[in-house]
Amino acid sequence: MSEEKKPEALQEGQRVQVEDKHAVTSYANFCRVTGTPEELIIDFGLNAQPFGVPQEAVVITQRLVTNYYTAKRLLHALHLSVQRHEQAFGVLETDVNKRVVSRPQQS
Repeated sequence: MSEEKKPEALQEGQRVQVEDKHAVTSYANFCRVTGTPEELIIDFGLNAQPFGVPQEAVVITQRLVTNYYTAKRLLHALHLSVQRHEQAFGVLETDVNKRVVSRPQQS
């Protein structure tokens, strides 16, 4: 489909106006992704024991259910955002054991 024949909502670079004054913000350091043939279910929560296996159950505080088309757009947006961050600040190491810096022991 040529650029002039695309519907307005699909044209590249078009901005969507977003109203976020009623949005609820929460923090998560844990996520779990499950799904069905039609939808993805993404659970977010707080892991009080972020190193190793949690000793207690991780309490899920938010659940996002989306279709695979929206999930793919989200994946692309997150990938671009992380890529820009890493270009500015360096590679993000996701293995916590590789990020730990051992300090010399004091005598």
